[in-house]
Amino acid sequence: MRDGAKSALAEKAERLPAQPGVYIFNDHSGHPIYVGKAKSLRHRVRSYFQESRPSDAKRDVMLETAADLETILVDNEKEATALENNLIKQYKPRYNVLLRDDKSYPHIKLTLGERFPRVYVTRRLRKDGSAYFGPYFPARLAYRIVDLIHRRFLVPSCTVDLTRNHPRPCLQYYIKRCLGPCVENLTTPQRYAEAVRDVRLLLEMRESDLVRDLHARMIAASEAERFEDAARYRDLVSTVEELRERQKMAASRGEDIDIFGFHQEGPLVAVNLFHLRGGRAVDRREFFWEDLEDFDAREMFSSLVKQVYLDQPYIPSEIHVPVDFDDREILEELLWEMRGRKVEILTPQRGQKRAFLDLVARNARHSFERRFRVLKPLSREMLEGLAEALDLPKVPERIECFDVSHIQGSDVVASMVVWDGGGLRKSDYRKFIIKTVPSNDDFASMREVVMRRYKRLQQEKRKFPDLILVDGGIGQLHAAAQALEGLQIINQPVASIAKKEEIVFLLGKENEPIALDHHSPVLHMIQKIRDEAHRFAVAFHRARRTGREFTTDLLKIPGVGEKTARKLLRQFGGLEKLKNLSATELSQVIPKRQADEVARYFANLEELSR
Repeated sequence: MRDGAKSALAEKAERLPAQPGVYIFNDHSGHPIYVGKAKSLRHRVRSYFQESRPSDAKRDVMLETAADLETILVDNEKEATALENNLIKQYKPRYNVLLRDDKSYPHIKLTLGERFPRVYVTRRLRKDGSAYFGPYFPARLAYRIVDLIHRRFLVPSCTVDLTRNHPRPCLQYYIKRCLGPCVENLTTPQRYAEAVRDVRLLLEMRESDLVRDLHARMIAASEAERFEDAARYRDLVSTVEELRERQKMAASRGEDIDIFGFHQEGPLVAVNLFHLRGGRAVDRREFFWEDLEDFDAREMFSSLVKQVYLDQPYIPSEIHVPVDFDDREILEELLWEMRGRKVEILTPQRGQKRAFLDLVARNARHSFERRFRVLKPLSREMLEGLAEALDLPKVPERIECFDVSHIQGSDVVASMVVWDGGGLRKSDYRKFIIKTVPSNDDFASMREVVMRRYKRLQQEKRKFPDLILVDGGIGQLHAAAQALEGLQIINQPVASIAKKEEIVFLLGKENEPIALDHHSPVLHMIQKIRDEAHRFAVAFHRARRTGREFTTDLLKIPGVGEKTARKLLRQFGGLEKLKNLSATELSQVIPKRQADEVARYFANLEELSR
């Protein structure tokens, strides 16, 4: 910071009121670079400019970058704490400790705004007219409940456009996991609405109301001699009662506690968060940072606890952290008000709770080793992580990835590579020469190759992949989707990955792009598949272009036909090698008369170039 700018900020700090609030340091472009809160703004901000304050490299660099200071007054320190958290999440200032993996625990989304509502597992809560239920611990519980809804209530999770009718339903209808609202006359709006009402009662945990309604419907169906419907209602009653008993048992024992632990080496930090529900460890989360210079554990956990809990609908009775921090009591009060019951933030020093804290720290060290020492994760773990990140209906065993390659629209080709089980399966790779696209149109080329591939699978009645991946953004994604729709293939998981931003788009959820952590093994796997498709496409394109150009030049030689030209290229490679060969060397592959003509042709070229 220039002395003049620093003096101006110091003068502004002196004029601040001694009241609670939030202060924001901005850079020259007006973007926030640091957000803090204070019980007394004047006292807190003025301390940044005191000469007697101990040296702090991070603070010094931040002040060098700062060009302006803003403040917001609030009534008390609790309001300042909440506002600070909101502003940090909104602006992501570079000098605050940011929760990089802000993926919360999953909720179940019921899309009530649609004509035929669907259920999804989601980690993003939006004001879109849908009903959200959760969060669910562990994360897989949400997927199990949605699977139950598919099997018993036949309400789907799909990406099919339900605003119009389709010629035929997808596989989910035939295996009795969907009522088939996508096709006319497979179900009725009344039957579907009844299923959605049941699902909502289930998700609202109003099992008694649901069982009562189902029992009444069962009796009515039996009296009307609709015995198949009566049996279905009977099975639903059994399912709901079994689920209710399981939830009672899970909720009957022990406390709800969240426990943090960390491991740090230099600017690299790994944090683990264990969730104890009913006295049992049911799940954990991992967080990573790689740029925390001058690491301060107290600042870290003060910021982390705020960012994890202040926006969440569920707060445990106890939160255990490895270090105490200054605003712990204020944060306890704020969480207590949000929860409606007492919340304690503790740093246990002995006994079983201390042992749990140490256990979480050891797990954080293991996470650190796996992330920053590049220990190879298991393929199954990566596939499970991919299914969770993309909200796929199942762990993908087979992934097919497409890429298009050309130079200014010439020699347009495409590739398909396959990830099957534990790795790339080269025997299943496919090459495509684009036939129907006359000009440079990547979208049309992608549409053609996807249609050709899956039309053939349809004709051969072969199994489709669990995920189709295309190299590109939303345009390529929609081109692939149009091809599948043209083949009447619906509810097929399709995703794309954009090269520069490395953002994944999922068909049907394009407005919720997925930005994976750049250290994530899941992202590395997607990149590996995408890069292999790109390499394979480029190699095929180069081979076609090179072969065409070289063959054309050799055909200029008297007595050399296409067959001879290809034979020379296969044996010796490119023109540069052929230029340096004698007629004797060439005659080992082709007849002497042709060898003499080829050697004479290149000798004349050499003479003309001098």
